[in-house]
Amino acid sequence: MNISEFDDAYEDRELIRGAILATPISELPLRRPIIVDAGATVVAAVNAMNEHRTGCVLVERDGKLSGIFTERDVLTKVIFRASSSSMRVEEVDTNDPETLEATATIAFALNKMSVGGYRHIPVVDRGGKPVGVLSVRDIVDFLVELFPDGVLNLPPSPDKAIAKSLDGG
Repeated sequence: MNISEFDDAYEDRELIRGAILATPISELPLRRPIIVDAGATVVAAVNAMNEHRTGCVLVERDGKLSGIFTERDVLTKVIFRASSSSMRVEEVDTNDPETLEATATIAFALNKMSVGGYRHIPVVDRGGKPVGVLSVRDIVDFLVELFPDGVLNLPPSPDKAIAKSLDGG
């Protein structure tokens, strides 16, 4: 029996669909959350984000998750404000953020992130304590792992994929 490239594409699509629908986010290498106190300054929160090379920090008040502070918050609520250096993070964070438990599937996380327009979402235990942060990049990395040869062997840019001269092969 001959298998065409179209059959392979169907199998690939089913593999991706199955992996997204069945894989819990606990199987992804989630980063530990970087946590700042609600009373911390925005400067301290941005410094923590830069130090840990992450796009967000989680905000706690009295030991409980109260918000998330992201790069988007910096750009839309902090930059060019006269008082930005003395602002407290609780003044500009996103209060009471959507969260996920580690048992949620990647499909559920993608839906929540897409509908809400989130690039980061806190992962909490059953008691609501932050245990990680899921980012869009984590999901992209998961998808790349499904097809490492097909993705990682692509040329660095589309225009480099075709030889520009007869000697280019």
